[in-house]
Amino acid sequence: MKAAYLNQRAGADALIVDELPQPTPGVGEVLVKVRATAITPTEPKWAPTFTSRDGTPRPFPIILGHEFSGEIAAVGPDVSDFDIGDEVYGMSDWFKNGAQAEFCVAPATFVAPKPQRLDHAHAATVPISALTAWQALVVRGDLRHGETILIHGAAGAVGLFATQIARECGARVIATTSAADRDFVRSLGADEVIDYRAERFDEKVHDVDFVFDTVGGDTLSRSWRVLGKGGRLLSIVSTAAGAADARTRDAFLLVEADRAQLAVIANVIDAGRRRTFVAQEFPLDRVRDAYANASRGGNRGKTVLRITT
Repeated sequence: MKAAYLNQRAGADALIVDELPQPTPGVGEVLVKVRATAITPTEPKWAPTFTSRDGTPRPFPIILGHEFSGEIAAVGPDVSDFDIGDEVYGMSDWFKNGAQAEFCVAPATFVAPKPQRLDHAHAATVPISALTAWQALVVRGDLRHGETILIHGAAGAVGLFATQIARECGARVIATTSAADRDFVRSLGADEVIDYRAERFDEKVHDVDFVFDTVGGDTLSRSWRVLGKGGRLLSIVSTAAGAADARTRDAFLLVEADRAQLAVIANVIDAGRRRTFVAQEFPLDRVRDAYANASRGGNRGKTVLRITT
């Protein structure tokens, strides 16, 4: 099969596109014919990219890309939920090869029927971003009707889902973004939008119930000041996981694959109550260009690799 892969510990500029053996699904796994996969530009910096679950180095070649949309090509032993040809979307195991290839293997519990109203490119942008926002706001954050939430990076891949979910929860949504994305974020449901380049959010916002951070750094540090009594903060920025401050470490959230939640998200999308966006599409041969585009930032939605048509 054709695949993009790394054969050394390096960044996306070292990716190679060539032929690799097609994987075989094991017990409880499915083989997916990948139609599209979304780019997460920070993935070459993640520990699971080069380290196995037991802490030992992963063998090369390593295939990136851990969210996808495609079709079931084969099922492993003990899988009875899918048939060959079913259109699905989902995630692959962080510690195993991903979906920047014509075929990928994933646990069946990480996969759900694809939203019918989305093409494969748009469906591929959903799993990580939508699950992250859902688990942060609803599962762990318990966002409630009438509460006020501050969402940093509201026009980004995760932030745009968080903005829509917060609105659906009946929360008052304050969003930080650039001036160019002000109207876009309002269209997603934000009640108030702060241009982070022109204004300091911590001078305008006070006593919020919830802060959801997708930016990190100084933005995360200043966010503690705007919380009201009993307020809570969650961050998805990986540096929070290793922060010296225990409070910040405890605020870190790492998304978990969940078939039931993916199915709910697909139903909401098919009902027309949630939108997703493709920033730009690239063919597999231009995987390095895709990472460069995703790394520039300022995109509405995710950059997508179109694998097969």
